[in-house]
Amino acid sequence: MSAPAAELPVTVSPLSPGPTVAALLADAQPGQTATVRGWVRTRRDSKAGLSFVELNDGSCLSNLQLVLPHDLPEFDSRAAPITTGASLVARGEIVESQGRNQRIELRVADFVVPGAADPDRYPLQKKRHSFEYLREIAHLRPRSNTFGAVARVRNRLSHAVHEFFQDRGFLYAHTPIITTNDCEGAGEVFTVTALAAAKLAEAAAGGDFSGDFFGKHAGLTVSGQLEGEVYATSLGPTYTFGPTFRAENSNTPRHLAEFWMIEPEVPFCDLDGDMDLAEAFVKSTLAAVREDCAEDLEFFAQRIDKTLPETLDAVANQEFVRLPYTEAIDLLKSSGQKFEYPVEWGHDLQTEHERFLTETHFKRPVIVHDYPASIKPFYMRVNEPDEQGRETVRAMDVLAPRVGEIVGGSQREEREDVLVERMKGQGIDPASLWWYVELRTYGSVPHAGFGLGLERLVQLVTGMQNVRDVIPFPRTPGHAEF
Repeated sequence: MSAPAAELPVTVSPLSPGPTVAALLADAQPGQTATVRGWVRTRRDSKAGLSFVELNDGSCLSNLQLVLPHDLPEFDSRAAPITTGASLVARGEIVESQGRNQRIELRVADFVVPGAADPDRYPLQKKRHSFEYLREIAHLRPRSNTFGAVARVRNRLSHAVHEFFQDRGFLYAHTPIITTNDCEGAGEVFTVTALAAAKLAEAAAGGDFSGDFFGKHAGLTVSGQLEGEVYATSLGPTYTFGPTFRAENSNTPRHLAEFWMIEPEVPFCDLDGDMDLAEAFVKSTLAAVREDCAEDLEFFAQRIDKTLPETLDAVANQEFVRLPYTEAIDLLKSSGQKFEYPVEWGHDLQTEHERFLTETHFKRPVIVHDYPASIKPFYMRVNEPDEQGRETVRAMDVLAPRVGEIVGGSQREEREDVLVERMKGQGIDPASLWWYVELRTYGSVPHAGFGLGLERLVQLVTGMQNVRDVIPFPRTPGHAEF
């Protein structure tokens, strides 16, 4: 005889939660008893006195089919709330499935519905919803197949980031979110203030923030690199992994106001070592996802980008091309390709140029290096002028098929006098970063590092086109609803 519904616990200790749907689908055998907790995707009632419920708990893309006999106690009244979107706890016996494309199902002996969902109001129905619509219901979009898969891939990539660096002896350093420096020098910084609006306007107009909380203008960080260099030149290879912010008024599919950056810094390292590290990092994190998220990647290949397997193979199995910037410009100019943006030495590469190099010409990732000094920040090491007297820096960008730039890095300028001149040339007062300059005064060493936006990496792995769809709660101009 079935136990009363009240005896079926809704809550469970996270230290012993029981098997997930993913674990049951992978390993459960007929005859086992199991309790599952999740959310209803669909319900179908048959004339044979059975109801079939697809349950998903977020652990995998697939659902577990539950079979509910209608002769369970008070079935009609208790099962009425089992509709799409409702939460459900069910206990029963694992049996061989009679349906196609599924090995097992759960024949339910008892169940409880902790939370109903009005089927007439529930925003997610059994149909495809546009990504634009799903951004409007960001609190529910993780329940969709696409965004559940994105979340699992992002989770695995994040774990792989730490695995990669920890296995190689890197120190994980937490750099500040509130900072008084603009690492990139672009001025696209969100202000952090304790001043009332009128006082803030007065301070901004006069450029005097001495009366503010920190005694000077402070903002949300655009990069943890400079502070990362502090730890790398004291304690050895270091990496940071945290949120960064850009107050760039851009609504393109490539830009966010808040995103997550991975930034390693390595002492006694030059540009060649930096490129080695970046290539190894991308390949390692990609391998981890391909091994552990195969079902989700298959979904992306079927629904999002049919060329995804070939793209991932090109990244995983081929050496990255290393191409000097000057050679890249010459190659693009002689390609015969019509570009919207002109190709000229001294200009940054545009997305169309990056995609031509990676998708059309080389058909694999390309690391472009040694860029013109005029288009790169002050902290990049300056090369000797080339034969034409042009000044370049030891910078590199990793370009991937379809995504374009995913990594930007450089060998850092370790010579104090050169660094100071570069800062002055870009309108930066060396006194404002005295501590950064002073790293070159006491035991300076060659060192290098890079930055990689996690969202770009998720895009590469999933084939998702818009960066707003690979972060849980996108922050863009005019949008901070959730």
